Parts: sequence; structure tokens; C-alpha cells
Amino acid sequence: MLILARMLTLTQALYDRIVAHARADHPDEACGVLAGPAGTDRPERFVPMLNAARSPTFYEFDSQDLLRLYRDLDDRDEEPVVIYHSHTATEAYPSRTDIGYANEPGAHYVLVSTADADGLGEFQFRSFRILDGEVTEEEVKVVDAY
Repeated sequence: MLILARMLTLTQALYDRIVAHARADHPDEACGVLAGPAGTDRPERFVPMLNAARSPTFYEFDSQDLLRLYRDLDDRDEEPVVIYHSHTATEAYPSRTDIGYANEPGAHYVLVSTADADGLGEFQFRSFRILDGEVTEEEVKVVDAY
């Protein structure tokens, strides 16, 4: 049975990089991964990805980029600890599409809302576990270092 932590802990530097990526790609959704040593649940490496859909309402990893990512993760004995993307006009909560695409049962799914950039809402940075279609929000703890 897979046991999931109820909190995402990440460094301020990684938090800042996710937020910067989300803001830079606005008004399109940004997406990427934080990789970490297999079995540790500790995000260490920032891997921004290209949103192949180039859409303000949908994100999609390019299939070739995704293949390269997983080969690289295998070579480094890493796994995707965090899968992140932004919502540009709505709150930072997984959509039905996000839930349907969530296929990493051990990953934290981070959503950043950049709706504040257009005056449509407030900035949000939230983390969720998505397992078998069930969404559970978890606390986010930002630390200086591990």
C-alpha cells in the first residue's frame, strides 16, 4: 500500500522558480516537474517543461520531452516528486482534466494561480495528492534548505 505524506516541503529557491515560470508563461499555462532522489519525497531539481498546447486553459507535456525526462530520471535514479502547472484565470485547484491526467500516485500536484496578473483573482500556490480520482489538499512548507 502506498503511504502518502500530508505535506509538501520544498525550498524557497524551488518555490520561487515555480512561481517565476508560471508568471513568465502567463497568459498560457506553465508546467514542469521537480525531481528528487527515488524514494525520498524530497524535490531537488527544477525541470521546467514546455506547454505543448500553448494554451491559457490547458497544459500538455510534449511527448518527446516527456520521454527524455523519464529517461533522464531513470539515469539519475530520480522520480517526479512534484508535477506543477499554472491556472491563469481560475483558482489553484485541479480541474476534471487535471484529475484525469494525474498518473503519478506518489507525486505532489502543485497548482499556481496567476489570475492576479490580470486582476481576476489572488495569487495562490497549493499542493494536492491525486489518487484514483480523489483530490486531497496538503499543507505546503517552504524552508531555506533541507
